[in-house]
Amino acid sequence: MLATEGIRDAVSGPGAGHAWLWFHPLCAKRNSPTNAVTGLLLKCLHPFETFILNLPLNLPGLALAPASPQFINRYSEPATGQAISAAQELADGLGDAAASVSPKYFYDALGSRLFEAITELDEYYPTRTEAGIFEAAHGPMAQALADAGIRRPCLIDLGAGNCAKASRLIPHLQPQQYVPVDISVDFLRGAAEQVQSAFPALDIVGVGMDFSAGLILPPEVQQRDRVFFYPGSSLGNFSPEQALAFLRRMADPAQGQASGLLLGIDLVKDKATLEAAYDDALGVTAVFNKNLLRHVNRLLGSDFDARQWRHLALFNESESRIEMHLQAQKNLSVRWPGGERMFRGGERIHTESSYKYTVASMSGLLRRAGFTQISYWTDPKDWFAVFWAAV
Repeated sequence: MLATEGIRDAVSGPGAGHAWLWFHPLCAKRNSPTNAVTGLLLKCLHPFETFILNLPLNLPGLALAPASPQFINRYSEPATGQAISAAQELADGLGDAAASVSPKYFYDALGSRLFEAITELDEYYPTRTEAGIFEAAHGPMAQALADAGIRRPCLIDLGAGNCAKASRLIPHLQPQQYVPVDISVDFLRGAAEQVQSAFPALDIVGVGMDFSAGLILPPEVQQRDRVFFYPGSSLGNFSPEQALAFLRRMADPAQGQASGLLLGIDLVKDKATLEAAYDDALGVTAVFNKNLLRHVNRLLGSDFDARQWRHLALFNESESRIEMHLQAQKNLSVRWPGGERMFRGGERIHTESSYKYTVASMSGLLRRAGFTQISYWTDPKDWFAVFWAAV
């Protein structure tokens, strides 16, 4: 940054929307990387001791040092982070009679980028359908918050990923604070910085944590008017019983302290559409599923070989859920420190369930969790719904 003697905003007249900077040659430090630039400007722009630069601004005021979001890493801090328990959780799941791995382990940095690619696929309707609902109904959504007495919420974005969904709502909801939360710490850190660049005046507190393990947030997160934002039908990764417990923790004054919830939910539809969304023709979802094994290897110290597994996706109609599995293509063994598992050819690891709801069943679940003032918006095909619920 160039050294300055003074800064003034021109707020009226022909200079409105510009910042005027006075420079003095004595302000430049000899060893500063900007010293040569400062000297050149001094020689070229003004023959005297001081000169003025007139810099156009996109917004009133001049941010000499762009704001940076706070970031609190509760997941992967050495010796104290939640990642310490990940190895045990993974070992327990792989040791069960029906092996499983939680879908939260999809989301290392590469997995997060692969999921971004999935959202661009023709078959994967949820992201664009939900985005259409937000675009069409952001006004009524903001009014629903206002009707509940919430005008400057603390917007808590669970599973924020690239923060793109919340970024489109921020201008309409006008949050006092934005809190993106995700297990993919490095990916979230970069995404939060991009949101801060787009909204420099917004208070942003990024939180790296496994929110499925608890919803007690750091003290830096404001306690009043908390609105949880949980789009993308991610609640469907929980069983209905787990989802109920999660929603109750959200509403609990001793845990999430929610004042309200904006929730995206995928609705029941025909089997062919559902299965295609999770098993696309390009095979991107298959790579996403197999990348989980690479992440498990890093966390557990295991020796999975992704080439020995194939991706499966199917709709379990009796349970109203999409299931994703990895299926062993031959008899094989997987080892990790302190453990080993033999897999027969055709045996599966269950990596994701995505439960599909009706409007009635989700409304009932929200009421059982302690939410009220429930309203919802859907797309023209009734494929997806966004719910608002107050506490």
